[in-house]
Amino acid sequence: MSAGEELLRSKGLRVTRPRLAVLDVLAGGGHLEVDEITRRVRDRLDSVSTQAVYDVLGALTRAGLSRRIEPAGSPARYEARVGDNHHHVVCRGCGEIADIDCAVGEAPCLDPNTTPHGYEVDEAEVTFWGLCPTCQARRSVDE
Repeated sequence: MSAGEELLRSKGLRVTRPRLAVLDVLAGGGHLEVDEITRRVRDRLDSVSTQAVYDVLGALTRAGLSRRIEPAGSPARYEARVGDNHHHVVCRGCGEIADIDCAVGEAPCLDPNTTPHGYEVDEAEVTFWGLCPTCQARRSVDE
């Protein structure tokens, strides 16, 4: 039994070729849009519809096997890194996204006073914005 099969079964999901292919694509890393995931899955399988990929991503995300992020102004992206409450930095120039480990230590904005609202917080979604090294270099040349 493959690692993908074990992962799916451990979450109570049926093992299907599209689910295994999407898991494999996500395991390759990155923050991928559905179109890119679909293209890569089609390289592995004879055919798969975009809707099938959306359905698989929805099932994997609900099961905690993938994470959906949607930075402002960007289509949804998916990644395999889950369960560690990490954050992201997005380049304002090219849209590249990188992982940022969770802020630790004194970070009052990450410790909300939720008592009046009754929430039990288990995750914080923080997005940092800036320019990646490539866009910084490009900006320097243009100035």
